[in-house]
Amino acid sequence: MKYRKITWLLVLIQVVGALLFIGDIALSVTRVERQPVDWRLREAMEIGAALALMIGLLMTGVLLMQAQRVLGKAEAQMHRASSAFMEIVEESFGTWSLTPAERDVALLVLKGFSTQEIAGFRNTSEGTVKAQTNAIYRKAGVTGRGQLMSIFIDDLMHEPDEHKSEPQQ
Repeated sequence: MKYRKITWLLVLIQVVGALLFIGDIALSVTRVERQPVDWRLREAMEIGAALALMIGLLMTGVLLMQAQRVLGKAEAQMHRASSAFMEIVEESFGTWSLTPAERDVALLVLKGFSTQEIAGFRNTSEGTVKAQTNAIYRKAGVTGRGQLMSIFIDDLMHEPDEHKSEPQQ
């Protein structure tokens, strides 16, 4: 919250500084008559505006570096989560004694592909894919895609439990 207020204050100062420069140029170009300002005040205003813009540039760099660090950490966490998910998937597939073809189909089911799409990917009939998914569901002890996916989601959300990977009775 503190950084947000500081950021908005700096943005406001930058806007005022930019408007000062743009306004001065616009008035000069349009030759609008104006009251002369003491040169010392004018110089102080221009120095202040330039400093505000420089501080804003510096803060932008700092915030960009922070955002890149956060992104790097998020990518690393995503990689770890992906690895953990695949470990859970492989462990479960082994526990359920899935055949290589059933493993392929199960992965495609977990990715959300339809029976028709899976049949197309694997160059098999939809009937074959349906038989394989039924075998997967039977071995996993579930009745459908949602329950199959929930096994893995539960494993990722909770502490490992030795009963999670076993077929449900």
